[in-house]
Amino acid sequence: MLHGILEQETAIRLTVFLGVLISMAVWELAAPRRRVEIPRLLRWSNNLALIMLDTLIVRLAFPVVAVGLAVIAHVHGWGLLNQMSIPGWITFLVAVLVLDLAIYLQHVLFHAVPALWRLHRMHHADLEFDVTTGLRFHPVEVLLSMVIKLGVVMALGPPAFAVLIFEVLLNASSLFNHSNIRLPLRVDAVLRLFIVTPDMHRVHHSIHPSETNSNFGFNVPWWDRIFGTYLAQPKSGHEGMTIGIEQFRSRRNLWLDQMLIQPLLGRASRYPINRADEPSQSDPEL
Repeated sequence: MLHGILEQETAIRLTVFLGVLISMAVWELAAPRRRVEIPRLLRWSNNLALIMLDTLIVRLAFPVVAVGLAVIAHVHGWGLLNQMSIPGWITFLVAVLVLDLAIYLQHVLFHAVPALWRLHRMHHADLEFDVTTGLRFHPVEVLLSMVIKLGVVMALGPPAFAVLIFEVLLNASSLFNHSNIRLPLRVDAVLRLFIVTPDMHRVHHSIHPSETNSNFGFNVPWWDRIFGTYLAQPKSGHEGMTIGIEQFRSRRNLWLDQMLIQPLLGRASRYPINRADEPSQSDPEL
């Protein structure tokens, strides 16, 4: 069964990924939350090219990824959960929640360390907020994230099926909570008790550092509430807020070649947590 999961991993993940991507893209066209100012062709072509590059680099760099490592860990008895005799359903829930907590803490780390923020800020430098923003991560950040994830899998020893479900949920939720879709406010209020909604995560992409450093969760919203990083709404409202960061405000910065060299350009700015540089002249509130 474990080998069957491993063999079907790529097909399962690709099917769900394409299904959610297409569904969110259609929803955005039918009922957008915010007005689109930049042509989709410009952003979508470069953001989609980036995810293809990221995928290729990961496949070349890692002979085994998270699900495969979970299978190996199970066979050899590596990791905490492989040493414990607890019901399978509890093991599954613990594994998914711990993996999600690890992603939350990793996200905070990439906002807290200026050198890591240089990599992660490419994700925030998108000038619009839609489903393809959820694909926009620098290849070096993706590689570092994979190293961290593999380390967590080794230490935790989660079931391969739990890792697969977590990976599918993480990809799907990233597409969902970055999408420019309009949800009824009452529906959003209920949903964000259980999952991260687009309105909740959009706050995280505000140009204001105090809002950028909030709402770090991807799957479940509970970590932000537990650790005090939850912020309900942006101060300028969802339709009036400015998406992005103070740097890289031109459309030329949306091209793939410019995205790849962004970590080498400029200063880390005021965005890393607890950093106190002088405000930008372009925005006295920053």
